[in-house]
Amino acid sequence: MCTGIRFTDGRGSVYLARNLDWTSGYGQQVVLTPTGYAPSSPFGAVRGVEHATIGMGIVAEDTPLYFDCGNDAGLAVAGLNFPGYAAYAPGPVDGAVNVAAYEFPLWVCAQFASVDEVEAALRDVVIVDRPINDTYPSSMLHWIVADATRAVVVEHTADGMHVFHDDVDVLTNQPGFAWHHENLRNYLNASPDFPKDTVLGGAHLAPFGSGSHMRGIPGDYYSPSRFVRAAYVNAHYPAKDGEEENVSRAFHTLQQVAMVEGSAAMGTGEFEITVYTGLFSSRTSTYYWNTYEDPAVRSVAMTDHATDGSELVLL
Repeated sequence: MCTGIRFTDGRGSVYLARNLDWTSGYGQQVVLTPTGYAPSSPFGAVRGVEHATIGMGIVAEDTPLYFDCGNDAGLAVAGLNFPGYAAYAPGPVDGAVNVAAYEFPLWVCAQFASVDEVEAALRDVVIVDRPINDTYPSSMLHWIVADATRAVVVEHTADGMHVFHDDVDVLTNQPGFAWHHENLRNYLNASPDFPKDTVLGGAHLAPFGSGSHMRGIPGDYYSPSRFVRAAYVNAHYPAKDGEEENVSRAFHTLQQVAMVEGSAAMGTGEFEITVYTGLFSSRTSTYYWNTYEDPAVRSVAMTDHATDGSELVLL
């Protein structure tokens, strides 16, 4: 499972961060796609790379399979697990822009500069169940797409394409975004305010300390619970101006929904962990990440590498 969040700084830069939760990693690494790279897009949806893109993923058939990424225009996207709900077209549809599921993040970041542009383009898009090869079947996902102005959630289900305005800047897993958003109404009482003393009969009762108005915020790893908890923390985290402060904000927020080995078993009996936490900062065009085994935050700045070459850069 996974959790994603979006927020901005005082200068209007966007930060898109995510936890990738699973039982083990995929051999993922940071990949830079330069503007001279020629995509091999099965239906021609990714015509070229107008915007250099950096993010976490794997490379197969000389193609970046991004889990999450951002581009030099400040647009970012992350794919999160959505089994039982995601449904893709079995083959290309005549008259549509056919995007293979594995290339959706690259389709977003390589060609567009804003959420508005992506949303307009999605009116003609069909997500197609076309694996890149037999080793990597199509992952059942939905996506959060974000820039400094706003975020949307993209879900392709049995009844077609759906795009939701994500005004809480959070995404987790199933069920769908609309359900999660409605579920937040169960937590209208949640607040970071310090509790006041109260009188009960003849007793004057003082609080033990801060945090009592958070009671009811779920603490388990279930997807609906992580959505509520991430939305609460992300909404109440004080806005920060500096890059270092905002990187700290992203990682501290996602620690609140990080999965620890031994706490949540999958149907196979294997335990989920937060394999990595990744963050794209549009302020510095930098990708930050840490892993379950190594909590130290590492970073790669897009500007430290040639962004106009023709070959993928593996970092």
